[in-house]
Amino acid sequence: MERACDDARHSGVVIVSSLASDAHTWNLVYLQLLLEEHGFEVVNLGACVPDELLVAECLDRAPDMVVISSVNGHGYQDGLRVIAQLRRRPPLARTRMVIGGKLGISGARDGLRADRLLDAGFDAVFPDGPDAVPEFERYLSHVFERVAS
Repeated sequence: MERACDDARHSGVVIVSSLASDAHTWNLVYLQLLLEEHGFEVVNLGACVPDELLVAECLDRAPDMVVISSVNGHGYQDGLRVIAQLRRRPPLARTRMVIGGKLGISGARDGLRADRLLDAGFDAVFPDGPDAVPEFERYLSHVFERVAS
């Protein structure tokens, strides 16, 4: 799921991060490698990233995209909190922000959660499932087409 996004600039930098409550790292390394294969320069902030650190790094680095990954099932809850903090900063208002992984502990409501995360300010949401990575790669291809044109 995604919403329309206007691309005015392209630095090639992507910030990859987990959320404050998520200690998993394998997903972040996987995403870093995937993004590097697509030509991005990746800044991997690691696991258990406090909201304030994520906001500060985004303000400092002015990335093209922020990729947030959750494995512990708190992606929806933590994602709503952090996107509000990111979007209220004027320099980050147009930065592409996506979230993916386990949005909750029961996958049955992931569609509703994804809609709410989009409404809160994420540009795309990739709930955990067999199609998540291919959908994310299609999103990246779409981003490259828009940046190149």
